[in-house]
Amino acid sequence: MLSRRSVRIKVMQLLYMLNRDEQIAFTDLVKDYNDGIWKTYELYIFQLHLLLKVAQFAEKDAATRSAKLLPGDDDRSFTPRLYTNECTQSLANHVVFLNIAAKYKVNEGLDEDHIRTLYQAFGDTDEYRNYLHMAEPALEDHKKILVDLYRFLVNHDLFVEMSEDRYNNWQDDESLVTGAMKKTLKVMPVQGEFYKEHEPADETVREFGEQLLRKTCQEDLALFNEIEPTLKNWDADRVAILDMIMLKMALCELLHFPTIPTKVTLNEYVEISKSYSTDKSKDFINGILDRLMKKLIKEERIVKEGRGLIE
Repeated sequence: MLSRRSVRIKVMQLLYMLNRDEQIAFTDLVKDYNDGIWKTYELYIFQLHLLLKVAQFAEKDAATRSAKLLPGDDDRSFTPRLYTNECTQSLANHVVFLNIAAKYKVNEGLDEDHIRTLYQAFGDTDEYRNYLHMAEPALEDHKKILVDLYRFLVNHDLFVEMSEDRYNNWQDDESLVTGAMKKTLKVMPVQGEFYKEHEPADETVREFGEQLLRKTCQEDLALFNEIEPTLKNWDADRVAILDMIMLKMALCELLHFPTIPTKVTLNEYVEISKSYSTDKSKDFINGILDRLMKKLIKEERIVKEGRGLIE
């Protein structure tokens, strides 16, 4: 699930934290880095569990409708198929998934009123009404309604608030988690170790991030000394803190990560700067990195493995 960009962002945030408090031990930074990686996965488990809880509320809806003294046509024809269909049930009865959810304590503190609010709001959508009026929904119909439910939830303020309250990484990891969620829902009913695909088990990604964090910390002064002469009309003290951190990380990649193409490094930090720094940062970072790359290539200090990795 984790992309190298998301790893770069997590490393950047930790380096910023270190800049604000130099007393932080490096071992604590590494621990925070690894914890942050697993928080992304935990957020995925939380949202999958929350979607299941909202779907499960269909059974309470059915009980309420059947208890009415004067039920309407919709009440009499209602079925809790949002929960009882084979796709949702594959998750509801997946013992390992439920154990993982219990391990992360995702059910703790969930307010049933919030679940009811989300379910009832989805109940007002055309997608849910059309699904309920189907005579015999096919497997693809069950998959689609769960995808529709998640799309609805992820755009609902309450759902976003519930995610943000538990996980401060939601804004940074939103695209990763929503992508993982949609991928899971589209292959319903789930089988086997479906969740493993989204675990942070990719050694390349994990080792890349930790090595980037370690190298950038260890060579902080040397990286700064390489960058400062390329600033020209800029005073180093006036460079935004995040911009300097990104420049150091990018330079570290250029010098110490032989399998990452130079163009990828440049583009990645320019893109990250658009979301995390000032309006002018992307042009500033692009310009400084371009100068650094030309200088290092001329000095034959950038060594990349494979063809086409230096441009």
